[in-house]
Amino acid sequence: MKRLINLKPARPARVALALLPFLLIAFVYLSASSARLAENPNDRLLPSPAKMADTMHGLATEANVRTGSIPLWADTAASLKRLGIGVGISAFAALVFGLFSGGLPLFRAPFSPLITVVSLIPPLAVLPILFIVFGTGELAKVVLIIVGITPFLIRDLTGEALRLPDEQRIKAQTLGANSWQVMLRVLLPQLTPRLISATRLALGSAWLFLIAAEAIAAQDGLGYRIFLVRRYLSMDVILPYVAWITLLAFLIDQALLWISRLSFPWYHVDEGKS
Repeated sequence: MKRLINLKPARPARVALALLPFLLIAFVYLSASSARLAENPNDRLLPSPAKMADTMHGLATEANVRTGSIPLWADTAASLKRLGIGVGISAFAALVFGLFSGGLPLFRAPFSPLITVVSLIPPLAVLPILFIVFGTGELAKVVLIIVGITPFLIRDLTGEALRLPDEQRIKAQTLGANSWQVMLRVLLPQLTPRLISATRLALGSAWLFLIAAEAIAAQDGLGYRIFLVRRYLSMDVILPYVAWITLLAFLIDQALLWISRLSFPWYHVDEGKS
């Protein structure tokens, strides 16, 4: 008899087990929604799927009278633009700092403590400062994402660089490589897939900072829409928007994973063993 720790489900069983929690959540919601609507057909806390579908259809197809844009797609485009710019700048900055910090002890000595301290500052605590310094426009929202995830990415890449075997650096130098060549040809190829992996982990935080910034000061965006309708208890808008954000985050995560597997297959050789 196999021990529990050695039991691995087959692929069909893994799919079924993965779907089970979602089915349970859907069952609980539908049961609670049906019970509340039976008592009060006008209940707004747990709207029926049909009600949410009708509301989202209107948001996805009918133009806003004031702006002339279709709310769902305008909000999505605005949020993805802010998220893309913020995460892109953060990833680039983290790769540069991580490369230098992990490869050059003289660079790491003064900057590593600073990055550690900055990473411990709650980003949402500095949001009022960002609005004062940068205003309530697009820049403050992007900067919040950068401030929120860049220190984490830098620390992760620096740690990854320091975990690489010293023999790799020594062999490269033995073959005549200078410091710049060691960083570009030894460290950079191995840090890039790690950057993608760390960025995937940071996406949840990036979405959090984006939604928070949009909720406070924005005229469009997914977070703006959620906090706009909350005063009316419009759960038929809030719940689908949350589900839409989750779907977008999942698709971005899977796109990054696909890019990583395609570009750096050697980095994922152990995934098939799990």
